[in-house]
Order: sequence, then C-alpha cells, then structure tokens
Amino acid sequence: MIMKKFIAYPIAIAVCLAVGYLSSLLQVEALRDWYPTLVKSPATPPNMVFPIVWTILYILMGLSLGECFRTDNMRAILPWILQLAVNFLWTLLFFRLRDPMLGMVALVLLIILTIWYISTASRTSTWAGWIMIPYLLWLLFATYLNWYVYNYN
Repeated sequence: MIMKKFIAYPIAIAVCLAVGYLSSLLQVEALRDWYPTLVKSPATPPNMVFPIVWTILYILMGLSLGECFRTDNMRAILPWILQLAVNFLWTLLFFRLRDPMLGMVALVLLIILTIWYISTASRTSTWAGWIMIPYLLWLLFATYLNWYVYNYN
C-alpha cells in the first residue's frame, strides 16, 4: 500500500511532462510562423526560457498531485485534472487557433482552477499547496504576457 502511494509521484510527473510535450508539439508551427510576428511585452523572456520553466513547473505539479495521493486527498484530483486540461486548452486556443482573446479567457479560468486546487490540496498537505505557488505566479505572469499580445496585435 505504501509503495503504491509513492508510485503516484513519478506517474503524476510523467503525465504532466507528457501533456507539456504534446503541447510543445502543437506549438511548433505557430512558434515558427506566427508568434515571431507579434508585438510582445518587453518583459517577455527569451524563447529558451519557456521550456525550462515549464519543465520545472510540470514536475512541481506532478509532485503536488503525488502528495495528494499519498495523503489520500481525493477531493483535490478533480481540480488538478481540470487545471491541467485547461492548461492544455490554452495552447490550442493561443497557438493553434492563434486567438489571444480566447487564450485570456482560458488563463483566467486556469488561475481560478489552480487556486481551487491549491485550496483543496492544502487541506491535507500544506506542502502540496505551496509547491503550486510558483505555477500560480507563472500563470499570472503568462496572463500579463497574453494580455499584452491581445492588446497590441
């Protein structure tokens, strides 16, 4: 039983990294043809920063979910799945459909879902909640970047 609970950590991390990898595949064309033509915020990091940051964030997300499994916090699973799904949806809306306005809507929903998840996860493990704070902060920054693209293009 204990071993099964600890297996949840690498499985959850692998799921997050797989979603991130699939998202990256869906961005290739837009990153080549569309994104470079956009007016972007002066605060936009260099392109090489994004895969590094997202890899770290996906690992943290997986660790947080693994902690929820370890502490039997099954109530946190639904908001975690929903936030990961909307995270993926943002890629489709922003990069595949090339629609920054729909991207903004997805980001606002994603922030709400992430706060719900953090609140729910923290009920059994403060660590599971706190480890998601860098992700939430990145989402707020991404919302600013998305807003800038929406307003200036």
